[in-house]
Amino acid sequence: MRIMMMSTAVPTHFAPLVPLAWGLRAAGAEILVAAQPDVMPMVRTAGLVGAPIGEKLDGDKHLSSFLTEGRRPLECFTRFPPEEMGFYGRVWMDQARANVHAYLELARQWRPQLIIADQVEYASLLIGGVLDIPVVHHRWGVDPISDLALRDARTELADLAEELGLPGLPAPAQTLDPCPPSLQLPTTSPGTLIRHVPFNGFGETPAWRARPPKRRVVVTLGTRTLQLNGVPHVRRVLQACAQVPDTEIVATVIPAYWDELGPMPSHVHLVPPTPLHLFIDSCDAMVHHSGSSTMLTAATAGLPQLALPQWSDQFALGDQLEAAGAGITLDTVARQDDPTLIRDSVQQLLDKPDYRTAAQAIGREIAAMPSPATIAENLLHTL
Repeated sequence: MRIMMMSTAVPTHFAPLVPLAWGLRAAGAEILVAAQPDVMPMVRTAGLVGAPIGEKLDGDKHLSSFLTEGRRPLECFTRFPPEEMGFYGRVWMDQARANVHAYLELARQWRPQLIIADQVEYASLLIGGVLDIPVVHHRWGVDPISDLALRDARTELADLAEELGLPGLPAPAQTLDPCPPSLQLPTTSPGTLIRHVPFNGFGETPAWRARPPKRRVVVTLGTRTLQLNGVPHVRRVLQACAQVPDTEIVATVIPAYWDELGPMPSHVHLVPPTPLHLFIDSCDAMVHHSGSSTMLTAATAGLPQLALPQWSDQFALGDQLEAAGAGITLDTVARQDDPTLIRDSVQQLLDKPDYRTAAQAIGREIAAMPSPATIAENLLHTL
């Protein structure tokens, strides 16, 4: 079977689809990943074949245009009410409008029999409708966005659908959901469960991977956090974590920012971005920006987590983690800028066994979900 995979123009939107792509390839399917140039490095990293479409979006540049100089996203964006989260699909509606004809030309040439795309890739639905091909959407994780955004997209893209000869924007034939049910929002429409298998890029097992004599906490706030006026924030978080006694801190940070972050205590180790799955089993807790893949990677390992969301769906991820008893979320500027609160939160995650018990229960729940290989076989035989 020929399968065209599509992704919106953010590499981390494609990452959750990679293990499924591997499963499909292993089952004999031919995969072509069509996406804007932003995603092609991730496609190559995953060992897949890509077809770049349209212009590079440069999501960081796009997002930074909405920021006040020197302020990070949390200082500039309000936390949207749940009923307004469909707003975050708007940029992807615009991108679908800009690129659908190029995607359609590729699809007519390559003739896929199935399309698999991330949860807000609306050009996929239009192409599937025009060519009468089933389309499967794949969520990133905790999902407060896609149901509301799809509702809005039906209105926003109605004229484009009509131009293409469709009565409206089609719905996906199936939605795959990598979020364990205990973390998913109760308002999110049910999907077909698929186990989250961490894909955090490629690399070598780090020499420092072995578990240290003391406890280890990994701090990974994402490259975007640093790039979007986040150096003072990251510095503050690391200095707060350094105050937790008898604990080694490992922070994944792009080396270009090390000097700007300044000197750190000897038990705080800055390391280049390293795939989390290569060392996460040597850690006792994680501090992160509440990104979907990061949160689910920690959840597969049964780690308690401190979430420091910055915008968009990151707040919902932190909320669900805390509600499940597997973590703590600090969701305001004042709370994230309080080093004592950050230190005490990490201390609680390490010292209170209830957090680890809840986190390990989520890890077992994820392990029991159908694997990407199983889902791949089901897709090949049912669609």
